[in-house]
Amino acid sequence: VQLQACGGGVVHDGGSLELTCTGSGFRMFQYGIGWFRQRPDKEREAVACIPALKKSGIYVDSSKGRFAVSRHETADRIFLRMTMLKPGDTAVYYCATGDCESDKEMFTYVGWQGRGTLVTVSS
Repeated sequence: VQLQACGGGVVHDGGSLELTCTGSGFRMFQYGIGWFRQRPDKEREAVACIPALKKSGIYVDSSKGRFAVSRHETADRIFLRMTMLKPGDTAVYYCATGDCESDKEMFTYVGWQGRGTLVTVSS
């Protein structure tokens, strides 16, 4: 199993980025999957996810209205479209499988995860 995230970079406050995660070795649609992030010296923080066999995403409060998670219709790929980025969004973003039940029950455990991609938002 492999998960590979890409699309990170440096943007200004208020900018946008789209992250892509490509999976192999498993059928992505059959798993709860999404994104969490980790800032320096901080705990893992869930961002957004899509439940197994579903198409609509679930978001934590800090992501609502700014981020959109989606699945590719046919490929084992998911996306995270991030808009109105803030310096506080600066983190390494990881694509992973895990629990995806609600905004409070998201990535309390992590199954498979890929190498992260760094997002830096400058003020």
